[in-house]
Amino acid sequence: MKKLILTFFGLALFVTITSCVNDLDTEPKVELTLQQLLDQDPNAIEGLLSRLYASFALSGPNGPGSSDVSDDAGESPFLRGIINLQDFTADGMKNRWGDDGLDQLTTTSQWTSNNKFFRYLYNRAYYTIPQCNNLLTVLPNAGVDIPESIQSEVRFLRALAYYYLIDTFGKGVLVTEENSGSSDFLPEASRQELFNFVESELLDIEPTIGNDNGYGRANTYVVDMLLAKLYINAEVYTGTAMYTEAATYINKIINEGGYQLEENFVQNFSGDNNISNEIIYPLIADAVNSQSFGNTTYIVNGSLSPDTIPILEFGAAEGWQGHRATEAWYGLFGDLNTSNDVRASLFWTDGHNYTMTDYREWTDGYPSIKFRNNDFNETPTTGTSFSGTDFPLYRLADVYLMYAECALRGASNTNMNDALTYVNLVRDRANADLINMSDLTLDFIIDERARELNLEGHRRTDLIRFGMFTGGSYLWPWKGNTLNGTSIPDSYRLFPIPQSALDANPNLQQNPGY
Repeated sequence: MKKLILTFFGLALFVTITSCVNDLDTEPKVELTLQQLLDQDPNAIEGLLSRLYASFALSGPNGPGSSDVSDDAGESPFLRGIINLQDFTADGMKNRWGDDGLDQLTTTSQWTSNNKFFRYLYNRAYYTIPQCNNLLTVLPNAGVDIPESIQSEVRFLRALAYYYLIDTFGKGVLVTEENSGSSDFLPEASRQELFNFVESELLDIEPTIGNDNGYGRANTYVVDMLLAKLYINAEVYTGTAMYTEAATYINKIINEGGYQLEENFVQNFSGDNNISNEIIYPLIADAVNSQSFGNTTYIVNGSLSPDTIPILEFGAAEGWQGHRATEAWYGLFGDLNTSNDVRASLFWTDGHNYTMTDYREWTDGYPSIKFRNNDFNETPTTGTSFSGTDFPLYRLADVYLMYAECALRGASNTNMNDALTYVNLVRDRANADLINMSDLTLDFIIDERARELNLEGHRRTDLIRFGMFTGGSYLWPWKGNTLNGTSIPDSYRLFPIPQSALDANPNLQQNPGY
């Protein structure tokens, strides 16, 4: 059982707000004031906090069919959006369902502001941000002693939502507890302005959030990880490289966090991954208490089909027959039949074709069996319809590879010997051949990140940072909606601002190229 169970998920937030982004119905129901709530239950603040954490994993307060926003409860959860926009738009994974809008993501073609999948992530971010603002507004007047670490956690969750806006749309509206009551249309905030805000928030809370807030909650090292992500991508986001700053927080995680690589790679993606020593920050799932058609249910069920895979072996009761890897991912392992890399074994090949000649054909491409519902080393006798496997948003292997990248990019507080050691720790855990210093290049790192981290919500961002996402220098199956891939425009480094947001706030301007 997970240590943070979302038992208070049904609690509504408690302060009426004026819609500060003017594009979402984010006004919460007024049930109790915070003071009344805390008078009834002094521990209710923990439940309200868990409600905010849940906004990244679940769709709504009343089960998988409910939704916090006026979007489809099944399609729109935050993590589902991250997978759709980060992995299916990139090289390693494709979806075959043919949904209007999802096809355009998986083929990186014909992107428009009316694509509902862009709207879903945008709306989820601008649901979470006002709710964080609500809580930050009333906590100082709660009438009870609220630890500073609680406020820091709320600020982290708001910063995390803003980070995804920086990465995906590049701009938006900057709304905080200071201006959340404004009835005027708020001005557009640039990528630099959002970057500066997130950076300042994270730097401010890093010393106050605490080192051990419990499983599934942010702590010092989770904040360090988001800072490292912000800084390692700073050259893309702002035009100014900040690899030394990224390495500062990477070093802190490695040297002070106490995290360790799990002995077995698959442990990180199994139903009992809450005991992993490697996971720095998970998005929690529970097959009974926090069901969602997003979270890892989307990954596990979407990657299985009873037509070609014995789904019970992976603890699943359903296979949605949707996602398959492409040879741009499994081709990095060479011959899967002879590779000694454990990660190469995590593709289902029986009944499937190596080449994805038709991305809508289930048997074209190899499904990834990296994520599963069953506990590690368990042979399940029954399956569940929803996944109880937590999603490892941040884990130590990523930190090690980020260190090596920063070293290769000249960060002053890194050295190449440590970089090689960290990369070989990741490869040794996977039983892959160790590399020599001459092998350690940026080209190697981007490939190793694919071998290690694909389907974990990083790939599009990685490819953009390495200059490989747009243009025609790097092609992958179905890039630009052609079998062998074709060039796509540089405007695709950002997604279009959803038309609903443009219609609601005249201060927002569309991204170039759309």
